[in-house]
Amino acid sequence: MDIRPLTPYDLPGIQNTNITNLPENYFLKYYLYHYASWPSLSFLAVDVATNKTVGYVLAKMEEEPSDGIPHGHITSLSVMRTHRRLGLAEKLMRQSQKAMVEAWGAKYVSLHVRVSNTAALRLYRDTLGFDVEKVEEKYYADGEDAYSMRRDLSFLIEPEEEEEEAEGKKKKKKAKKTKKEGDEQEEDVDIDGDEPEKLKTKEEGKLKTYKLGRQLGVSDLQEVDGRA
Repeated sequence: MDIRPLTPYDLPGIQNTNITNLPENYFLKYYLYHYASWPSLSFLAVDVATNKTVGYVLAKMEEEPSDGIPHGHITSLSVMRTHRRLGLAEKLMRQSQKAMVEAWGAKYVSLHVRVSNTAALRLYRDTLGFDVEKVEEKYYADGEDAYSMRRDLSFLIEPEEEEEEAEGKKKKKKAKKTKKEGDEQEEDVDIDGDEPEKLKTKEEGKLKTYKLGRQLGVSDLQEVDGRA
């Protein structure tokens, strides 16, 4: 099996997987909307023996988060019945979550799942560590309720990044103190003989942006999340 990022050529394959397995189906342009807006967040599983798509995760970033916190959202996740119990759904989810953090700085990820989907609940809650936040009544078109679930993504931050962030805060605090006390004394940045840190340019770590919404001609779309 091969887990890899989604490309435009894969859209018919994931649409077929979706139609085969799930009652929540989308127009092809909806998949294209996800790819064009968040190209690094969706992944698919391919059977290398047949070169057929056997699973996918369709994901996005919330464009206007109500809590003001950048976070991702799983729109749809599905694996063909012939290729289940191989850990593909878990691998797809982990790849997408990792990309949310690395490419978009997501702090957490959310999703919806049918209250009757016990297999998906076990995956999300027991394997992937999601928590149920609330029940959204009659969320699905057939009237079934959905669990709104959430997973904190801070565990994906690399240890060195945490150390750099802590060191950065420490230096900022020291700089503020120096500035406050330095009205009568000029700061000596090379006092210990160390070479000054190389300043990062504005281009380093800059996230790519993509056109969304009306510019893509999909303003009339509504999302109805799928299940695993």
